Amino acid sequence: MANQKEGTEWGVEALHARLETGDEFFVFDVRNEDEFEAWQIEGRRPLPTVNVPYYEMLEVDEFDDVVDSFKAFLGQKWAEKLPRDKAILAVCAKGDTSEFVAEALRRLEFEAFNLAGGTAAWGDHYAIRPVVESEELTILQVSRPARGCLSYVVASGERVVVIDPLRHIDHYLELARERGWKIELVLDTHGHADHISGGPALAAATGAPYHLHPYDGIHPIDVLPARIDYAYLRDGQTFEIGRHRVTAVHVPGHTLGNMAFLLDERYLFTGDSIFIESISRPDLGGHGDTWAPIHFASLRRLLELPDDTLVMPGHFASLAEEGDNGLFAAQLGGLRQRNGGLAMAAGGEEEFVAYILASLPKFPDEYIEIKRVNAGLVEVKEAKASELELGKNICALAQAYGDGESGAN
Repeated sequence: MANQKEGTEWGVEALHARLETGDEFFVFDVRNEDEFEAWQIEGRRPLPTVNVPYYEMLEVDEFDDVVDSFKAFLGQKWAEKLPRDKAILAVCAKGDTSEFVAEALRRLEFEAFNLAGGTAAWGDHYAIRPVVESEELTILQVSRPARGCLSYVVASGERVVVIDPLRHIDHYLELARERGWKIELVLDTHGHADHISGGPALAAATGAPYHLHPYDGIHPIDVLPARIDYAYLRDGQTFEIGRHRVTAVHVPGHTLGNMAFLLDERYLFTGDSIFIESISRPDLGGHGDTWAPIHFASLRRLLELPDDTLVMPGHFASLAEEGDNGLFAAQLGGLRQRNGGLAMAAGGEEEFVAYILASLPKFPDEYIEIKRVNAGLVEVKEAKASELELGKNICALAQAYGDGESGAN
């Protein structure tokens, strides 16, 4: 990654801030078409974006300098199409080629910037926001904004539980070091398919036990048992974190071992069951018709909780779901009113099952492999892990993001 140059590059933190505030800018993405189709930068509202693969800009080959070649191409074909009233962010996979593109645009007198580190850096960017922060209890929401993945750190005194840790465990370890915390417990709500869990690695690094429901310790396609060290989760199991209690709630449907965690009968970590604007889909396995009724019963169970229960999901679809406080969280009572999937779950089972089966997305082949990684059936190096995690998650119903109405991908 190139060193960030003041006035010519945006780091991923700056990009995230602009996306959150809804700043208007134009994205000039020079990645290959397949990379662009798989995943683009998204904000609170649609971003004007164009994809012009960099190799097309090399067609003008009479120049020795690549910036001059890019400038000639852009001057001929894009100078009249690009906005001059807003910033243009040049984007590539790693931030190298787009640096030359941004410079070419500046030579054409556009206000242009390069995304330092490219989409690779944006994909690995983490943000940490407090949900609760007091002497007695701290809850932190840890997110990967580009992927829509969420995890949580719950602390009481020096004792800490991490729920659904994401792949880059250094963020959790650094938090613990900075605050003098000890990670004593690691919980996964389910065997993830959209991203590689940091659970086993975090447990190994801290000596904390790692818990997973045994149903999710079996790969749904290979039907092979996991080769990781984990303790069984069971419905109703409780964990003491200082003066606070976490209760495990078995809510099968997304997976057969899907869990939610209820803290102090007030805070609900829903993992992949209830999202802010949608609900989860039956996951892999190819048994949507069998799992949908189970999913219905699980959601009905969660809907029995009080309206003031704070729902903290495992995913979000877009930054538009973020509250004014920067959090992806909402009280259950409010979700009853605006979450279409929950509205269906509040009705009859037959209608709910029909709704689910009409809305199932096609899951990527990568998800099957990610499940293998999370079960310890295969090992992958960093480059392969990043490749498997490319793009947003699709853990909610297909219509939730296909028609733009609601949902968490």
